[in-house]
Amino acid sequence: MIGCVYNLTGDYQSIDNPARDGSLLAAKELSAAGGILGRPVTLQVYDGKSDLTEISNVTRRLIDDDQVPVLVGLTDTSYFQAAGQLAQEAGLPMIDIGGTAPIITAIGDFIFMLPFGDNVQAAVAAEYAGEQGYATCAILKDDQSDYTLFLAQYFQDRFTMEDIGGEVVAESSYAAGDSDFSGQLTEFANLDPQPDFLFISAGPNEIGTIVKQVRDNGIEIPIIGGDGYDTPLLLELAGEAAEGTVFTTHEGIYGDSELGAIFNAAYEAEYGAPPPAVFSALGYDGIKLMADAINRAGSLDGAAVRDALAATNGFQGVTGTISYDPGVRIPNKSVALIKVEGGVFTLLEIGLPAVVPPA
Repeated sequence: MIGCVYNLTGDYQSIDNPARDGSLLAAKELSAAGGILGRPVTLQVYDGKSDLTEISNVTRRLIDDDQVPVLVGLTDTSYFQAAGQLAQEAGLPMIDIGGTAPIITAIGDFIFMLPFGDNVQAAVAAEYAGEQGYATCAILKDDQSDYTLFLAQYFQDRFTMEDIGGEVVAESSYAAGDSDFSGQLTEFANLDPQPDFLFISAGPNEIGTIVKQVRDNGIEIPIIGGDGYDTPLLLELAGEAAEGTVFTTHEGIYGDSELGAIFNAAYEAEYGAPPPAVFSALGYDGIKLMADAINRAGSLDGAAVRDALAATNGFQGVTGTISYDPGVRIPNKSVALIKVEGGVFTLLEIGLPAVVPPA
């Protein structure tokens, strides 16, 4: 049994439900192929409700009551830290599905990140801006989320390096759960001259509303951001206002990779619709990676599985190849750059940045 915590309700439900569905699909495929250590794969999934206290409570339930040997889940840095700390204390390996701040692995040696770090995706966004000839930007960020704070800082670090030479001319913030951003956007609209673009560091629940209000306030400059934009809510809430928005996210459901095509087809066959967000592929890869490590360890012993995870080299996931360098539990994965074109998330390119700000 693998324990999973996902925020199936609350602010992160638009990306955690696809992640949960991806995990369930992986478990079904693994069982059909012989299981883990010859046994069927079952997931015990609990709803963290996008609430730190609830996440801690259900993680304790998985550890103490269900006695799961390993854990997988969550798509946000702050929420993952609440669960990861408990897994580390219990000596249980846990894979972070989508939290991207590199501080996650500082929790301890039983904690492994599946995605790239925010410093990597922020650098890709900054280098893209530089390639477009953009020299100035304004930054809007959620100041209550580790993810959004780290992403904005790493972006600024890279954008203002000498080779790009960018300048942040204004900065403003909001709090998660806000629905009216007119004060911050009026400040940006009154900038003279206007910056070349906006970098908006936001989570999935707010980004669609923010993008719509940006355009409603008469701000027509480009918008760039991170993987928090990879949610159906961006198009559902922003509509045509989202057109032209550019964001960094994970490989998987975009492009023409063979594994991506196989996953997309399997997901649609299982659920009757294509994956709604790339986090579905991350949830899938997390279970497959944990199963691979357990099988290589030949045991459910926590330390043995941890060591097998740490030795992962060349694991072929839907979201990219996963290898962990000695002492580093963050994979060196490529970043997908997406643009909203014709109401569709369209892949511009996949690659790594030339320079990565230090974590």
